Amino acid sequence: MHTLQQLRSGELAGNRTIKISESIKDFPVELYGLAETLEVLDLSGNHLQSLPDDFYQLKKLRIVFLSDNHFTQFPAVLAKCIHLEMIGFKANQIKTIPEESFPPKLRWLILTNNQIDHLPKSIAECNQMQKLMLAGNKLKELPHEMIACTKLELLRISANRFGSLPLWLLSLPRLSWLACAGNPFSEKKHAGAHLTEIFWNELHLKEELGQGASGVITKAAWKSNWPANTSREVAVKVFKGEVTSDGLPSDEMNACMAAGTHPNLVKVLGKIALHPHHKKGLVFDLIDPSYTNLGGPPSFETCTRDVFREGTRFSTQAIREIAAGIASACLHLHHKGIMHGDLYAHNILIDERAHPLFGDFGAATFYDTKDEMVAPGLQRLEVRAFGCLLDDVLKYVAPEDRDLTLTNTLSHLRDECLQPEVMKRPDFARIYSSITQLN
Repeated sequence: MHTLQQLRSGELAGNRTIKISESIKDFPVELYGLAETLEVLDLSGNHLQSLPDDFYQLKKLRIVFLSDNHFTQFPAVLAKCIHLEMIGFKANQIKTIPEESFPPKLRWLILTNNQIDHLPKSIAECNQMQKLMLAGNKLKELPHEMIACTKLELLRISANRFGSLPLWLLSLPRLSWLACAGNPFSEKKHAGAHLTEIFWNELHLKEELGQGASGVITKAAWKSNWPANTSREVAVKVFKGEVTSDGLPSDEMNACMAAGTHPNLVKVLGKIALHPHHKKGLVFDLIDPSYTNLGGPPSFETCTRDVFREGTRFSTQAIREIAAGIASACLHLHHKGIMHGDLYAHNILIDERAHPLFGDFGAATFYDTKDEMVAPGLQRLEVRAFGCLLDDVLKYVAPEDRDLTLTNTLSHLRDECLQPEVMKRPDFARIYSSITQLN
């Protein structure tokens, strides 16, 4: 974090990245002194309402974050920032976006939790767009012209006002991660309503295990009166109760409960009752510490693809085990009418035997498995995400543990899952059958 004083004193001259959050109301014009070097600008958490008309002087800017400010209109001047690839305006009060407001190289746009009810048709000109975050707005439709956004891979339209799913989305050749819960068309009675209630006073919280967009996960001891005087270690997730980049925590909770049990899903034990601050939450089996994340979340550079630790290596047999487990879990979810929406390595845990556990239902969506117009398409969007997962891990096959026949077979399956014509991709029943037949 930097300060205005540092900026004004010249201490930050030559910096490529600047982050200032000091409740500022006016754009700091001293930033123009960094125009020859500044690539990443983060002014989130301030009181800004607009950008100056000459903002484009920051000619090398690639990434700008202006979340948690007071913008009511998307600044059209950003279209003149010819190298700008990523824009973040989460949690403002944006209502309108003028036509021709987007820069030509835009790949990643975050407009989560605003008041937008209409997107300009000119968004179709963003032919480099890969990631579009629109959860928590007032949208009823997307411009049909967006069918031209053929590089779009991740889309979040949860918690809006869509009366139906735009069917043309199901034809986009690269769309792989879609979240659309919390809209009128996706509302239904959720399974899992009778999940065991675990009273808050039965939980003795210990250390924090992690924190995500939707909630905080803490290790706890669960002391239940039945059976008498028993205690077990569990993981407790308490939802923050806000719109996340994926959607609403309540939708995540419903999907997680409805998913039920499966050997490759993180096991939910119950839902929290009588929280002192009326927050919602879930209690999970505590995962053995031998499990570690398969990968890390995408970076600014990779945009939609996970990153992996330096030195990562997998045997071909380990990849087969991971692929079989995740395919089985997805088949289970699809039978229940749940699209996970976030099939990524960073949402998968593996142990030393390469046994995978799949979790994080923040982007999950319910759908009608009998809807022949929608269900097959949604399922095959998730198949492409599976293809991306295979593509990622196959890059890390250890030469000494390479089974050439198995590698070639998995590579062919990956190619089938990634093919651009959506309905020519296999479904998870066929994928799972193909993997389990491999020696």
